[in-house]
Amino acid sequence: MGELIPRAYYDTVHKISKYTNSVLSAFLRGQLSVMLALGTIYTIGLWIVGIDLSLLIGMGAGLVSFVPYLGAITGLVGGVIAALVQFGDIMHVIYVLIVFSIGQLLEGMVLTPWLVGDKIGLHPVAVIFAVLAGGQLFGFVGVLLGLPLAAVVMVLLRHIHQKYVTSKLYDREHKKIEEVSGDA
Repeated sequence: MGELIPRAYYDTVHKISKYTNSVLSAFLRGQLSVMLALGTIYTIGLWIVGIDLSLLIGMGAGLVSFVPYLGAITGLVGGVIAALVQFGDIMHVIYVLIVFSIGQLLEGMVLTPWLVGDKIGLHPVAVIFAVLAGGQLFGFVGVLLGLPLAAVVMVLLRHIHQKYVTSKLYDREHKKIEEVSGDA
């Protein structure tokens, strides 16, 4: 595929694509870490509640959590059914709801911003904003693709910034500012 890129732009395109690849692979590793952490949180929480199938339900919900809210909904349904069958009371259903509420809070405010955002070089607030903006603009697909797209845009913006800082235009503007500040 590289033979289709004009030779004058090959080095730039290769550099950007290589950096984009490393950022997206870091995103995937971070997302896998979030899935494992959520599975662990759900499993331990359901185990504390006393659900016999805590490992199956918790890890299943963690593995499906790469789709936002699907893991929590799947685990919540499984946990509520297990609590009703095993205990037959509302109190254990409430405990299951608390476990998944805590898991969702930790995912949105701690796990995703730290485990994914740090690995791709985005500030935790930018991670939350990317997911929310993607969801607002493009719905469910936007929620899935918001963070990877933000990572790619970040790579492009960093490249543009680096090109500008090393350009003659930047040097010329920098010299003008020094002249103005030197006169004062």
